[in-house]
Amino acid sequence: MTRSESEATDSAAEQPGGPAATPQAVIAGSLRRERARAGLSLSEVAQRARIAKSTLSQLESGNGNPSLETLWALCVALDMPFSRLLDPPRPAVQVIRAGEGPVVAAERSDYRATLLSAGPAGARRDVFRITAEPGRARVSQPHTPGVVEHILLGAGRALAGPAGAPIELAPGDYIAYPGDAGHVFEAIEPGTWATLIVETP
Repeated sequence: MTRSESEATDSAAEQPGGPAATPQAVIAGSLRRERARAGLSLSEVAQRARIAKSTLSQLESGNGNPSLETLWALCVALDMPFSRLLDPPRPAVQVIRAGEGPVVAAERSDYRATLLSAGPAGARRDVFRITAEPGRARVSQPHTPGVVEHILLGAGRALAGPAGAPIELAPGDYIAYPGDAGHVFEAIEPGTWATLIVETP
């Protein structure tokens, strides 16, 4: 780690942001904290995630609007659950209304994920609300080994599951599949949404 990178890390607050923090500020604080925990430089993390060093520097400064793909790549590079990027400290009782919560959009498809609940230590599960519209499928690269994804479709219709053999889902249908292999989610009706649970070993 260079001196300037170390200074940037030292100046970062331990918490990624309070309840009023923007998603960008929460992500910035989390990235700085996790990179410091891993003892990696900007260059090392950027190389592992296959993104430009300047992009990572901007994200750690709270600038830019990162795509879901970029954030997943950084989580894999830092060996951390995705939810840790977006989950600031929260009260014991929490309500997230429809349309609220930190949202991250996919880069090449009309797909958005909203973190609803990050698993506490030992729970090893994160809960998201995902929304999607017909068009291009959301194609996900493999996550960390042992990850399993669970989807319960709430409305619309979708193809979901392993990239080579997705299953068509109707409202109320449930599917579980390995998240450490390529997988897809593709809306085939407008207004499609689902609950996604990511289970980490």
